[in-house]
Amino acid sequence: MSELTNKQIVIGISGGIAAYKTAEVVRALIKKGASVRVCMTKAACEFITPLTLQALTGNPVHTDLLDPQAEAAMGHIELARWADLIMIAPATADLMARLAHGHANDLLSTICLATEAPIHLAPAMNRVMWINPATQQNVSQLEQNGFRLHGPATGEQACGETGAGRMLEAQQLADIIEQEFSKQNTGKTQILSGKKVLITAGPTREAIDPVRFISNRSSGKMGYAIAAAAQKLGAEVTLISGPVALGSPAGVKRQLVESANEMHTLAFALADNADIFIATAAVSDYAPSKIATQKIKKSEDSISIDLHYNPDILSEISHNFPDLFSVGFAAETEKLLEHAQDKLKRKKLDMIVANPVGKDKGFDKDTNQFEIIWEGGHISLPEKDKKTLAIELMDIIVELFQTKRH
Repeated sequence: MSELTNKQIVIGISGGIAAYKTAEVVRALIKKGASVRVCMTKAACEFITPLTLQALTGNPVHTDLLDPQAEAAMGHIELARWADLIMIAPATADLMARLAHGHANDLLSTICLATEAPIHLAPAMNRVMWINPATQQNVSQLEQNGFRLHGPATGEQACGETGAGRMLEAQQLADIIEQEFSKQNTGKTQILSGKKVLITAGPTREAIDPVRFISNRSSGKMGYAIAAAAQKLGAEVTLISGPVALGSPAGVKRQLVESANEMHTLAFALADNADIFIATAAVSDYAPSKIATQKIKKSEDSISIDLHYNPDILSEISHNFPDLFSVGFAAETEKLLEHAQDKLKRKKLDMIVANPVGKDKGFDKDTNQFEIIWEGGHISLPEKDKKTLAIELMDIIVELFQTKRH
């Protein structure tokens, strides 16, 4: 029997081109045994018809705030009480802004104010709209208010541009909803209760001048997924993040940094109070020795930039805090196991997680694969969704952490 059997789910649809994917989300949920009712904004009806969703669910589609067909003409209260969970897909920039500020000027936003059910959002918008500071402020406010955001993914968009802003695929969203109800982890939900987990994630940026920097392709998705997985196990999680286009995972304390030196300073300040340190960040190995105070002007002459070695955050923390359970990551383009084994010993780590990068693998993708190595042990995790990998990795970390402590 599916975890979704007899669960009551409201699917909200706002006005974005990604609305066509939502029909597949509905189908997948019904296939797993859920009872689904759909609420659409007026703009959403321009992208996909209510009749389509009604045919899929077997239930009337709700669009009006004061629907005379609803219980006591108060559809927002009826649906808000009925729902075990609300998923809005797509969640547009406009809808997210209204939800962040508690507006209730249509049926969907009013349901969100009137419900006690968990609310999940699948953002979808143009890449520039997603990274706009106003949108990111709304993302932070939504997360503080308890909304749970999933995505957006990075890829080609309907406008022809490429970047972060695509709605997650239908099956991913259906799986997320099922995981919400899953009782698989009931016995170990709070296994890290009272423990503090420190995680670094994303890239760093090393300034060349006021407008240019050296960085890498890391999206931060893996580190953020691990932070969310650790938090669900009851840990108090602090996430030190470089610049990424991701919202902070629910229940996780996020601190933003830019350079390797900033990450180094903050990680050292927090490491002494942590139980587990997981270094997923793709820290720049080198930084310009001198940062120009003004923008370097283009000329026909070639230029050279002198680079110096950045501090090795993982190595310094593992050596200075020997009681800290330290987990490193090794992203390699060749000799994966060989380089990972060397890093494990050289940096005195409890565990190393190696993954291939390049040739369309690893960085800036929604999937990954791991070779997990520790003294006397090795587990391979084949390519799969990063959120699923994060859960499996945390199970292994917890087991080894507990073994070391005993």
